[in-house]
Amino acid sequence: MAKMNVNSNAYIILYSVVMVVVVAVLLAVTSLSLQERQGENILNEKKQQIVKALGENPETASYGDVVAEAVMLDKSGKKIEGKSDADIFNALGDLTASFEAGEFPIFKAKNGCVVIPVYGAGLWGPVWGYLALESDMDTVKGIVMDHSGETPGLGAEITTSKVQDMFKGKTIFEGNDLVSVSMRKGGATNNHEVDAISGGTKTCDGVNAMIKSGLEGYLPFLNANKSNK
Repeated sequence: MAKMNVNSNAYIILYSVVMVVVVAVLLAVTSLSLQERQGENILNEKKQQIVKALGENPETASYGDVVAEAVMLDKSGKKIEGKSDADIFNALGDLTASFEAGEFPIFKAKNGCVVIPVYGAGLWGPVWGYLALESDMDTVKGIVMDHSGETPGLGAEITTSKVQDMFKGKTIFEGNDLVSVSMRKGGATNNHEVDAISGGTKTCDGVNAMIKSGLEGYLPFLNANKSNK
């Protein structure tokens, strides 16, 4: 068989096709081999955020040290039986779909606190977080928030301790009414508000809606378990 002319168009096209296929196969194999590790990293990050919301240092306290159980609640606030930890953590990947299906993941700490996952929309993309409540189901123990694309120095400040620490000690109920905790432009005026981020109005509005709508889904559970102060 005559040798193919390496300078011919046919050779160049064949060579390019072979290289594309080889690279695609290598990328696919690499992606599959890293998939399990990536999944573990995502799961570990979620656990660390839950631990942090409870006021613990994820570097010194593990998820298992502080969380007694992960539970899936129905619309009436009752535990859905047969849900594994994997099911509950998978639900965190699409909270909107989980809430629409009437399934509400919650994490019960060994000290009586609970952690509620929340999800919403900021200025440029999704915002999400984990809100921890004291055992009275009213007082905020802590909150961890994150985002996918808020403006650095403005809306992105929701990820800082300075902002998140303002929520500690705030309350979500006024008597029997759920009022949530909101970021108020001009400064907090009561125990249900924190100072808004200057220049981050849209992000703050998104955070307010995220927390309020998230808590509403857990209201039956909160009402059944909250203390009468």
